[in-house]
Amino acid sequence: MPYEPQDVVTTEEELRTIVPNPPSGTQDVKIIDHIDKHCRVWIERSPFLVLATSDSTGRLDCSPKGDPAGFVKVIDEKTLAIPDRPGNRRFDGFINIMQTGRVGLIFFVPNRNETVRVNGTAQVVRDQPLLESMAINGRVPELAVLVSVEEAFYHCGKAIIRAALWVPEKAVPIDGLPTYAEANVDHTGRDYSLEQVTKWFDDNEKYRLYDD
Repeated sequence: MPYEPQDVVTTEEELRTIVPNPPSGTQDVKIIDHIDKHCRVWIERSPFLVLATSDSTGRLDCSPKGDPAGFVKVIDEKTLAIPDRPGNRRFDGFINIMQTGRVGLIFFVPNRNETVRVNGTAQVVRDQPLLESMAINGRVPELAVLVSVEEAFYHCGKAIIRAALWVPEKAVPIDGLPTYAEANVDHTGRDYSLEQVTKWFDDNEKYRLYDD
């Protein structure tokens, strides 16, 4: 049976009663409505982000995006462009954007504990000059997410410090973890052998990072 919670917090008033202290220092006023020089340099150094979207019913999706640092283009102080690379072709985020036009982004820079967060509206675009400016290895992306910035702010490093994300000697061992292929075979129930699926995934990672 699914777990049934016994004590659910349902209002902001109740939440503020449980944790009565207001945001400290500059935390309640740090959000800006554009990409300034500080956010820009961070985004241009970031090789990895997570993109959050929601469909018209409120169902959420979070998708990782990664490329060499600078892959997200800061077009101007209100506009970002994120290239699409070959992936699983589900297009969950794209479909959500088409339904609601809302996105949230969080940018990571290795060996820095802070992150930069951006919220705003988005469109899926095919502007050819823009796509060509984001080509890698001669491969021009077919699509991009164009983000109109509404909020941008730095987020403190406590979560990454607690996780010791950039401290290799504190990383948990990976032996015993299922491989992507093992999970895929069990989750899909398809009639493919583990050896077949392992080879497909290995080939994708070795030879098709920028090719369909």
